[in-house]
Amino acid sequence: MTSRNATDVKAKLPVEVDDEKVQLKRKITLPNGVALIVGTIIGSGIFVSPTGVFQYTGSVGSSLVIWTLCGIFSTIGALCYAELGTCISRSGGDYAYILEAFGPLPAFLRLWSALLIIRPTTQAIVAITFAQYAAKPFFPGDCKPPEQAVTILAAVCLCLLTSINCLSVRWSMQVQSVFTTAKLFALAAIVFFGVGHILLGNTENFDHAFDGDYNPANIALAFYSGLFAFGGWNYLNFVVDELQDPFKNLPRAIWIAMPIVTIVYVTANLAYFAVVPAHEMLTSPAVAVSFGDRMFGQARWAVPVFVALSTFGGVNGILFTSARLFVTGAQEGHLPPIFSFIHVKRCTPIPSLLFTCFMSLLMLCSTNVFVLINYFSQVLWLSVGVCIAGLLYLRHTKPDMPRPIRVHTALPIMFLICCVFLVSVPVVAEPFNTIVGLLIILSGVPVYYIGIKWKTKPFALKSAHNDFTVFLQKALFVLSPEESENPVSL
Repeated sequence: MTSRNATDVKAKLPVEVDDEKVQLKRKITLPNGVALIVGTIIGSGIFVSPTGVFQYTGSVGSSLVIWTLCGIFSTIGALCYAELGTCISRSGGDYAYILEAFGPLPAFLRLWSALLIIRPTTQAIVAITFAQYAAKPFFPGDCKPPEQAVTILAAVCLCLLTSINCLSVRWSMQVQSVFTTAKLFALAAIVFFGVGHILLGNTENFDHAFDGDYNPANIALAFYSGLFAFGGWNYLNFVVDELQDPFKNLPRAIWIAMPIVTIVYVTANLAYFAVVPAHEMLTSPAVAVSFGDRMFGQARWAVPVFVALSTFGGVNGILFTSARLFVTGAQEGHLPPIFSFIHVKRCTPIPSLLFTCFMSLLMLCSTNVFVLINYFSQVLWLSVGVCIAGLLYLRHTKPDMPRPIRVHTALPIMFLICCVFLVSVPVVAEPFNTIVGLLIILSGVPVYYIGIKWKTKPFALKSAHNDFTVFLQKALFVLSPEESENPVSL
């Protein structure tokens, strides 16, 4: 899976290549990093997951406890990842850490699951939520937007943001910052009016707050929904190569972003429960809209608009980091080389961005976000648990590895135990999702041995692959960083 000689490839490009090396630049500042974490985490989850958490617990009080624990759990995970991200200072996140700790095959299986399940499903969920809220003002009351309209809007969102990310890193970061501000404003309004509603004495929704279902399997599934809303706490690790002064700014961004998100989430759920009755919470896929209908009167149209803005920024952050994961996988030889190629002028990973957009579009075949959340969560937390196990393993096997940040050993051990619970308990509750997820992961084993380990492929196959690579390079005007080290004037 190697491309032709660099000179041969560049000689076929239609314009002159600059002397500057083509590579990803360190353009992400500390405020950008905070915006990336906050903007990616606060996407669709806080507007969708409250229903999912309450559906499995049946209890207002335990739901709020679960949201708090999800914030603490995610913060611990982010701190553990800060150690990994500073001792293995490269983009790729989970993939890079598993590769360093356990070798190429486990790392490839992590990449394979991200390629087929984790990233496309996450992007599809957030894009679908954007579409549902963006369409809601045109379908007032109990009238739901048609599924076809939701699918088309979600597809437009994915394609538009992919275009922006292809054109400029700076533009994508500006989108992230602007829409992060919008989503915080929307949530601040929800919290303000919800808490005000409580202070006026409207507390009847909190009667018998801890009556509910405490089945372990249901608790695990409730955590899935809550932790999905916190998804993104590790996404800055995927772009460490582009973060300015990562040893300082990675942990700083985590310490700033995670408390903000946790406080916002818990108070937002408090506001939801104060205003929206339990029966309505269970039947509403867009709980923020139900809140707006009850609290904002004629201004209720503003809630779906701001939620749409929020989820739009969430899609942007996920697309940005997903492409960098595939770049790193290609640089290690675990994906076709074209995935590591960077646009000659714009220094953006266009092939990886286009691929992650395509896979996300395929996931739009289902618009049931709760099915999608449960479908990918088990695979996600399995991979996160393997990363934390890798952190402990590297401490034992490579004690002299530089660690600018070192968390207390109790934190990764506690986090790993929680990951085991999240992965194992739902096996009983939803065995079909477990079987499908494992089959998809294991399907990567023959792909690894045929596509990567098999070095003596027929000449015709290699030639066809190289011709296709050259065609894509010419069409997308991209080069690999290695090819650009000794540029040829054309």
